Amino acid sequence: MSHKVTVERNRLKFAAGHFATFADELEPIHGHNYAVFVEVEGPLTDESWVMDFSLLKRLAREVCEGLDHKFLLQMDSRVLTIQESDTHFEIQYKATLPYRLPKPDVAALPIDNTTAERLSEYIAGALRSRLALEAPPGLFRLRLGVEEMPGQAGWFETDLSDAMDTSPTDQAP
Repeated sequence: MSHKVTVERNRLKFAAGHFATFADELEPIHGHNYAVFVEVEGPLTDESWVMDFSLLKRLAREVCEGLDHKFLLQMDSRVLTIQESDTHFEIQYKATLPYRLPKPDVAALPIDNTTAERLSEYIAGALRSRLALEAPPGLFRLRLGVEEMPGQAGWFETDLSDAMDTSPTDQAP
């Protein structure tokens, strides 16, 4: 038997710029006011909850804050050439003029494209790590959505079982 909790929108949002690549095109730089939806599934704790809402919101908000007011750069792009210096990123798409962005304004993400689907996967991965450290044991599923605009979201779902393994042999003394 399992239960689910969800947290969404309100303070789980971020504003960011990006461009995605599709087929043989590069979108112009534009931005979104992204909203994030988080669903966690697991057994009830002794307190009769899956996990504390405030903890789940805090952990998700920490990830969102790292993306807020940044340019989201897909570092693993198959079609962009990205040069990184101490102070900036220079991004080239085919023979177009290069984009030059200051490093403090960029969230350099280990993804191949800044689609809502890949952003949801990235955020889920970052949240998964935080849940493993701070959430109650036994959680087994995380589902996360990133909404670019009302009615338009990409989703990612992942198993938490191995991340939430807290058997005595795995715990530090």
